Amino acid sequence: MGDGRQLPQIEDLEPVHRDRARARMAHVLEVETGFRSGSPFWAEPGEPRPEYDPERTTLTQRRLAKVAELQGLHTQDAKLLGLGQISHRTLERMAAQLDEHGVMGLADGRWTPPLRGHPSVKPEIEKAIHAVHAETLHRSKVSMRTKERMIHQYVREKFGPEAEKNIPHYVTLWRVWKEWFGSQGARQRYIRSAAAVDAGTSRVVITRPGQVVVLDTTPLPVKVLDDVFGEPISVDLTLALDAFTHSLVAFRLTPGSDSSVEVAMLLRDVMLPLPMRPGWGEEMRWPYPGVPVALVAEFAGHPVAGRPFFAPETVTTDHGSVYKNHHLVQVARTLGVVVLPARVMRPTDKAACERAFGGIRSLLLELLLGYSGIDVADRGADPEGDAVWTLEEMEHLLATWTVRIWQNRQLAEHAPAWDPGGRHSPNTLFAMAGAREGIDLQVPEPSLYYQLLPTHSVMIHGNRGVKAGGLWYDDPVLDPYRGRRSRRSGVHRGEWIVRRDPRDCREVFFEHPDTGEWHPLRWRGLPPGDDVLAFSDARVREVLREAARSGLKPRDDSELLPVLLDLVAGHTPVKAWPSQMTKTQKAERARELARARAAATDRPANSTPVSPQRPAVMRPLELVKHNQQAIDADRRRRRETAVSAHPTLPPRMGEALRHQGVFVLPDEDDPAGAGDPE
Repeated sequence: MGDGRQLPQIEDLEPVHRDRARARMAHVLEVETGFRSGSPFWAEPGEPRPEYDPERTTLTQRRLAKVAELQGLHTQDAKLLGLGQISHRTLERMAAQLDEHGVMGLADGRWTPPLRGHPSVKPEIEKAIHAVHAETLHRSKVSMRTKERMIHQYVREKFGPEAEKNIPHYVTLWRVWKEWFGSQGARQRYIRSAAAVDAGTSRVVITRPGQVVVLDTTPLPVKVLDDVFGEPISVDLTLALDAFTHSLVAFRLTPGSDSSVEVAMLLRDVMLPLPMRPGWGEEMRWPYPGVPVALVAEFAGHPVAGRPFFAPETVTTDHGSVYKNHHLVQVARTLGVVVLPARVMRPTDKAACERAFGGIRSLLLELLLGYSGIDVADRGADPEGDAVWTLEEMEHLLATWTVRIWQNRQLAEHAPAWDPGGRHSPNTLFAMAGAREGIDLQVPEPSLYYQLLPTHSVMIHGNRGVKAGGLWYDDPVLDPYRGRRSRRSGVHRGEWIVRRDPRDCREVFFEHPDTGEWHPLRWRGLPPGDDVLAFSDARVREVLREAARSGLKPRDDSELLPVLLDLVAGHTPVKAWPSQMTKTQKAERARELARARAAATDRPANSTPVSPQRPAVMRPLELVKHNQQAIDADRRRRRETAVSAHPTLPPRMGEALRHQGVFVLPDEDDPAGAGDPE
């Protein structure tokens, strides 16, 4: 435009000025074509009017008729259109501008004036503003009033008191600060981190599927029932979103917080084709052109659903501990993936995934019973009581919804930059990329599962096997390597490698050094059979912690030596050694032992000292009764002492008559009448 500006667009106009420009265009098109829309196919009722009929009038006649019509308008209406002073030459000029610049050719230049800046901000004031901004960037957060005083201080000391008179008003400084540096409403630490990033060189241009995959985790706003007890629980939803096609290439539902092994298996799911599930129809099969369904099923080994799969190149995550541990670094190295953490407190770095969470919530989750909302204040009366979906059913629902709805949903605000007005879905974008660059049908081997598990460097003991995570595992496959050191060198020199899934600690996996096959090693505490429920490493740590608190922690001989010495010292301390005792100490010790032996001799065997409790004053009858009991007890004691064996009880009365009576009949087994008296 000659003033250093780009051409203004229709979007730059205010709504009222936009309507005025379109009204002007309608008048010009009616003059040029006879129709306000510019085409007879969209003619309004009564068009063309006789004075504007192109078959009966000339262009000059129509322009003169339009001038007369506009001059006959009310003054306020003509002023609103900006056509208060119209002429034949004005209509010619407007028609030329419409042909060259479209509707913006009819817009008044005063509607989009060039920014004139702030003339009151002199060069010395501008220098002071930048100096104060650089200073406050490294200080603690201060108010705009404090910044204004610092600007005054800088100008006064650098340019003198006279230059201080040129400093504009506080409101002008506040507006200039906001235009140049933003609102500055964030936390000070995040303002510094944003200023330290060079935004011009840190942009990533995404041009293909798999180039950037965004991972994020959020609590699922629906209460689900666990598959064991049927109790309502909260689960976390972890998503993997392809930044180019906006496809939900993988997801995981994890009760409680997720772990690094969950993220590792999520990345593995991105690389694997999704198998068809029971109840899925033909419309959910592999739909992408160029690659036959049978070929993909042959590579995968099962019928494949319509969800993209590929090897990710870059993974963008937040700064959660689950994404920053050593295990995930090892997983990224195994898969050849570059982990690119998002900037702290910068949701724009993974805005697509944040919007995907919102889309899933508004399109699906809000319709389900048990929806708890995203805020406690907006929660229903009893979302736990409304929960009807089990964890397995919720996972199946999300998988079905992803394939049938999300992958075929039109991307409105997420349309690609090269076709912002086109109609695209995640499936069509992936099909377009496949037609342009091809689809990689490389399916990972099943052994990738073992390679993504955490590793443990162990020694193979002769009778116990290997110890990983506090538990012992063994199997006959270890027999050739018991007591032998591995040929590995480096930090873990001579140690063997086993891999363990923290979600199921019943077994670990050992890679055979000769064949490369993976063999499971069962926990030695498992009974025969597979009827023992799985337990995680958290349960193992809890059990070992409780055992240590109860004193059951296993200790080696070096740890037990102080305990042994304390036990021995309780009976024979060093000062009690004969070689360390003086003559007097030996005499005292001998006298002490002699008195102890005498006391043991005097003590009756199997006797317990009794302290009878007698009342202070006893009545005569009570005294007689007490004396009688004492005499009976003394007689009983003397009788028991006089005999060597316990006396037998006398027979009951009449016992002899029962066995030797004259009327007793003989038994059937006694033919000689042995039961008869002699």
